[in-house]
Amino acid sequence: MRAQTANGWFAERESKKAISYWANALNQEHLENWISTYPPSEPQSVNVGLVLAGNIPMVGFHDVLATLLSGNRALIKCASADNVLIPALLKKLVEFEDSMQETFTLVERLDGFEAVLATGSNNSSRYFESYFGHVPNVIRKNRTGVAILDGTESEEELEGLMQDCFQYFGLGCRNVTKLFLPKNYDLNNIFKASMAFRHLMDNNKYVNNYTYHKALMMLERKAVLENDLILMIEEPSLFSPVSVLNYEFYEDKADLSVKVEQNLEQIQCVIGHGHRDFGSGQSPELTDYADGIDTLEFLNKLTPEKLPN
Repeated sequence: MRAQTANGWFAERESKKAISYWANALNQEHLENWISTYPPSEPQSVNVGLVLAGNIPMVGFHDVLATLLSGNRALIKCASADNVLIPALLKKLVEFEDSMQETFTLVERLDGFEAVLATGSNNSSRYFESYFGHVPNVIRKNRTGVAILDGTESEEELEGLMQDCFQYFGLGCRNVTKLFLPKNYDLNNIFKASMAFRHLMDNNKYVNNYTYHKALMMLERKAVLENDLILMIEEPSLFSPVSVLNYEFYEDKADLSVKVEQNLEQIQCVIGHGHRDFGSGQSPELTDYADGIDTLEFLNKLTPEKLPN
């Protein structure tokens, strides 16, 4: 598969999951339900520059789709890590509807843009803000997923949690990298559920990360727990590297809610009872906008006469 050859993280199993997600999303009912919540607007002719992420397969296609549905024209800069699947999908759309080729351009360098949607890291966002600050923009930074367990989760829910953690090797901003666990929670429940993802160890890049982080933690004399598949460490940070799950025990749910609320700018989604369902982290609705910013509303409000000269 070309995508896997170009990027070792885009294993066939993971790429097929992304393709299946979009195959389900791109049907008439879903699209009509999505756009029906917005007031009708006149067709636009604004050139919208898209700097797409490439951490997981086709993650940037939501921005492409929103731009096309808003009637604007997309100038698409694919991430070097994901420059196979999205162009292939766009090619297929043109095969279905020839006029689509007038609505987007794949570019190596953005030029002639009048508005921008850009996704990157906390570091790259500073450059984005400098470079794109003179036009209307949405600039996204690092975010991650967290899960709150209360100890009553079923085996099926825990297996869903492992999907939230390790689908796409845990590289997505919606992947869970931090577990909040009730005091005295038995971590063997997590290790048992993780065994459904033994195929992770078939990927050399994942194995290299596992080996590296295990060795590093041992050198630093950290109390790491592992089962030859995942590493778990008690750590306050919300973010963890590939193959590692951070966890933290809590005693008071009210205090935990305050902590989560204080860190919402770093959190893309919360998994758990009373939040998103276990196993749904990487299956967002079309209306589940990244960083909580309604991109379709932003795009619908763009008009040439309102843009800076």
